[in-house]
Amino acid sequence: MVNTLGFHLAAVLFLVPAAVLPLWRAAKPVWQAAATVLAAMGPTFWVTWQLTEGWHTGVSATLWVAIATSALLFFLVTMVSRHAWRLAPLLMPYLGLLGVVAGVTAGADDAVLPLRGQAPPAAWLVFHIVVSVITYGLLTIAAVAALGAFLQERALKRKQPTRLTRLLPSVTESERLSVALLAWSEAVLGLGLLSGMAVQTFVSGTLLVLDHKTLLSLLAFAVIGGLLAAHRWAGVRGRAAARYVLLAYLLLTLAFPGVKFISTVLA
Repeated sequence: MVNTLGFHLAAVLFLVPAAVLPLWRAAKPVWQAAATVLAAMGPTFWVTWQLTEGWHTGVSATLWVAIATSALLFFLVTMVSRHAWRLAPLLMPYLGLLGVVAGVTAGADDAVLPLRGQAPPAAWLVFHIVVSVITYGLLTIAAVAALGAFLQERALKRKQPTRLTRLLPSVTESERLSVALLAWSEAVLGLGLLSGMAVQTFVSGTLLVLDHKTLLSLLAFAVIGGLLAAHRWAGVRGRAAARYVLLAYLLLTLAFPGVKFISTVLA
């Protein structure tokens, strides 16, 4: 942990400009784009360096993979949606907090799994890992967008906008972004569940093992699907929708880094 503490700190610091730049009213969009790229570069370089040894199964490495993926996907989303970058004051401090937790938990039962020579073919294993982390990154941004909509709607109802809510996208833009990312999350999560079944079949000959991770992932899949259906046909939106998005994110967090945290740090 001592040898890598500087790398953890540097990766966290890369997130800072994207978090604080929206507070500066004179900031130009190109500056925010550059800060978003910087935020993605630091964690991505750190994760890439760790992957040269293989797939680290510890909670610290898992968190850094989630941070890097979320930052990269957020940059891509900002290229598509001109309002998405305004979520940076919510997303980047959260990713920075995760980075601090990753630094604190570094070295806790951090086994390294070589991606070659495994029981399932390496291609299946890598595909399952990639799909899983993309799902979590997409749902992270969707949850932040839903939280932004929740904060904006509450401020409007109270007629008391705060400095933070003035920086965030409008309720409509936040909801539109959240729903779009939820749809992508549902599709990619479905692929993740199928690829997980394939890997499980190679390992044990059993199609589905209902462990904690699988159950939580299935619950998250059901919640997201139900919310998308309710939004489409029943018009569920606003704070009610935001609560279900955050519930789905909580379930997937427990399934992805949460199980690792409990089994390696708290055990």
